[in-house]
Amino acid sequence: MMMSEENLVECKLDDDDDDDDDADYEEEEEESQLQTPPPPPEFSTPSPYPSLSHLESRDPYGINKHIQVEFSDVLAEPASPHSCDRVWVYSSIGFESARVWGYRCLTLLLAVPVSLLSGCLFAWLACLHIWCVMPCVQVFHSCLPWVRTLWLSVVNIFISPLCESVSRCGAGLYVRLSKE
Repeated sequence: MMMSEENLVECKLDDDDDDDDDADYEEEEEESQLQTPPPPPEFSTPSPYPSLSHLESRDPYGINKHIQVEFSDVLAEPASPHSCDRVWVYSSIGFESARVWGYRCLTLLLAVPVSLLSGCLFAWLACLHIWCVMPCVQVFHSCLPWVRTLWLSVVNIFISPLCESVSRCGAGLYVRLSKE
């Protein structure tokens, strides 16, 4: 089995300092072990369950940036008419509380059923794609050479002579524009 050069690791050896005592060598070895990079993703086995770091960042790809709404995005008072400061503070607290607790209550009721339905939908789409769409595409690719040959024959026999005749008829026409 041959190994590619991209899997090789360069090792730098420093033979100039042979006078170092064993304690310095052990400290350097510990530091170099702490700085080793993690294994490549193809050698690590991902867990199918979310980890704690995954729970902290629940939208790592920024899919739902458009629905991150704050109080100032929805409600704002113009410069001249202002309500009392306490009214503004309490309405801000009420808005944030209703938004957060409303979301929590709705997700408590709907998150599991919607995730189950979404999982079933994506499983159905994957099955449809694997067992129906791709075989049809492969059949189409198998039939494509004779369809291409047939289409080229139709073009060369009917369409190309027709277009050539029309172009020869129109070649003798001249348009002259003049200002009168």
